[in-house]
Amino acid sequence: MDLPINHFKRALRAGQLQIGIWSSLSDTISVEILAGAGFDWLLIDTEHAPNELPMVCRQLQAVTGGTAHPVVRPPWNDTVMIKRFLDTGVQTLLIPMVQTEEEARDAVAATRYPPDGVRGFSAAARASRYGRVKDYFARCQEEICVLVQIETRLGLQNLEKIAAVEGVDGIFIGPGDLSANLGHLGNPSHPDVLAIFDDTIERIKACGVPPGILTGDEQLAHHYIAKGCLFTAVGADIGLLAKSSEQLAGRFKAGA
Repeated sequence: MDLPINHFKRALRAGQLQIGIWSSLSDTISVEILAGAGFDWLLIDTEHAPNELPMVCRQLQAVTGGTAHPVVRPPWNDTVMIKRFLDTGVQTLLIPMVQTEEEARDAVAATRYPPDGVRGFSAAARASRYGRVKDYFARCQEEICVLVQIETRLGLQNLEKIAAVEGVDGIFIGPGDLSANLGHLGNPSHPDVLAIFDDTIERIKACGVPPGILTGDEQLAHHYIAKGCLFTAVGADIGLLAKSSEQLAGRFKAGA
């Protein structure tokens, strides 16, 4: 068997826009539905969702046949968690709360086998198709994509150093935590915050690294894409379900 190709990573390197969707429902059927909706990538969250490793494994199976490349966000920049997700077959990771060059290096090292990193060895994990990809250990990092999240003032201060770390394939602006850290908790659309986001996108681009962001505001999403965000998540499953169900109920209850 051949090593699976990471088309998402290759698209970012080619400068091709990748439109994504956020998934926090932690369910195989919802992920299967989203994966077939036409998005380029799908974020499977384990930081702010009740998602555990066996559940993520089944969700990775559920995306098969869809258009969306699965990106998994671990709960933390943790070598053991990253190892377990990689062995399960994750090829793209979004690492939360990266604030320094050292933390970025740790994230990359967790995805590489020695001597280039510290990833633990497993002979027949799902990632190597249970040992059937014979050159997996020599070539797997070619198809592993490491995205890091900037979510604090310290992360902003160290942005250029983080972007310069070899193996960092993209930098994602975490709008919720970053706006909170900037003094605007729950208000990522505050004018001061938006100005900093725009500046951060420009700084990331200047480093030659693809920028990314999440927003459920369609106007803002188009704005960020126009600014140069190459991987933009334009909605989330929970938000879509909550708003659509409320609107449907409201249309019928209003006339009752």
